[in-house]
Amino acid sequence: MNVGKHYTRPMPSATETRKALKLAEKLCQERGVRLTPQRRNVLAVINASDQPLGAYDILEQLRAQQPRIAPPTVYRALDFLLTEGLIHKLESLHAFVGCHHPDHPHHSQFLICEDCGEVDELHSPLVRDSLDDAAKARGFAPKHSTVELLGRCARCQA
Repeated sequence: MNVGKHYTRPMPSATETRKALKLAEKLCQERGVRLTPQRRNVLAVINASDQPLGAYDILEQLRAQQPRIAPPTVYRALDFLLTEGLIHKLESLHAFVGCHHPDHPHHSQFLICEDCGEVDELHSPLVRDSLDDAAKARGFAPKHSTVELLGRCARCQA
């Protein structure tokens, strides 16, 4: 059950996926955390996809090579990858996408088309600063921020 029909980035090439995995390995080593084979496999599946994937989509793809892999293994790997900023979770879709810039922390905003499933990632400092200012004004210390706008993309509106 893939959660989206389209994703704005084209199908990643094998070279792009390898580069993303090498960067993830480098970042994990620098941070003193371990990118285990299971975590690496989950990240590889996500980064090789042209669309957001749910946990069970990932599990299904991994079972082709690892028939005995269990859901908790995938969920633990996803938690690790999220914590390390290597992937993003689209809360409204219960799905995951690879992070385009895992080497620096950032707040992302996503435009999600409810008709075709296209997902577009934005990085607007203006949106981030506005949310940070509003939280600070109320004495709130945000731990994590993901903004998702649901609607219709330009193509579906035409």
